[in-house]
Amino acid sequence: MNRKRQTVITVTGYVGFFLLTAAIIMAGVLIYTPVAEASGGNNAVIAGVMLAVIVVLALICTLVDYLRRKYTVDKPVNEILDGVQRMARGDFSAKLTPSHPYENYNAFDIIKDNINTLAGELSKTEIFRNDFIANVSHEIKTPLAVIRNYASAIKREDLPEAARREYAAVLEGAAMRLSDLVTNILSLNKLENREIMPRFENLDVSELLRERILQLEDAFTKKNLNFDCDIDDVVTPADAGLMEIVWNNLLSNAIKFTPEGGDVFISLKDSPKFVTLTVKDTGCGMNAETGAHIFDKFYQGDTSHSSEGNGLGLALVKKVVDILGGEINVESAPGEGSTFTVRLRKVEQNA
Repeated sequence: MNRKRQTVITVTGYVGFFLLTAAIIMAGVLIYTPVAEASGGNNAVIAGVMLAVIVVLALICTLVDYLRRKYTVDKPVNEILDGVQRMARGDFSAKLTPSHPYENYNAFDIIKDNINTLAGELSKTEIFRNDFIANVSHEIKTPLAVIRNYASAIKREDLPEAARREYAAVLEGAAMRLSDLVTNILSLNKLENREIMPRFENLDVSELLRERILQLEDAFTKKNLNFDCDIDDVVTPADAGLMEIVWNNLLSNAIKFTPEGGDVFISLKDSPKFVTLTVKDTGCGMNAETGAHIFDKFYQGDTSHSSEGNGLGLALVKKVVDILGGEINVESAPGEGSTFTVRLRKVEQNA
């Protein structure tokens, strides 16, 4: 309901109260004349009768006002208080019913409507919180179970040295996975709470990307991946830390989901207004349903091809891209690989 309609309803209420008061005064005047004539001008009788009339009219007005307040003020206020108290106890299923049709909403109806909206949002937040805790617990249990089992096995005195080294490598991998999970959770939380904001400085973005690719050379070699790149020279205001989150996760995903002997292609293209990063692989790919949720927290789709992730890397990338005002999309098909494209608008720095 708009403010103009609400004002009209409020003014109508005041006018009604004014007319009721005028009617009471008029009734007193009309009663006074016959009483004065019947009493022969006896002031004591007149005063007594008029006092009785005033008392009766006052009682009627009080009763009318009481009933008006009970149904137009006290009732909706109590309903609102009850709804708020239920929300405070964690019950977000309460729905407050407005007293009037939408086109005739008063202030209390608007408050009820807003409380219903708030309850719905809090309910979604509670569901997300529970899902988040469940997902984190699940992701933590797996590496902890690996660490516990292999830590027990590695203590065996009769364990061959080769097996001991193998178990130590598994322990290190589980510890790194746990560390990555904690790092991603903290980073995502800071990004969502706007604790990390872009700090732009003039950077050679292409050189930073080349350095990161060189750091991953062992990972490419280990899986015998055919790697190719097409990188333009790009110098532009950027946040090195946030850019690193983007290509670290995209490159790691490409390596992780591409089988041995597969292909990975990376390009960085410059244009007057945009910088475009493309990471293409010949990995397992994904179907349309997985692609629609691939940027959701903890969503991992088909884990049969890799169990190393925690479902937070691409969610981090999406959050960073959103903060930088860019866009990210994925093209993929099962068995044909995936192509991730990030398009970031260049930032103009004041001289």
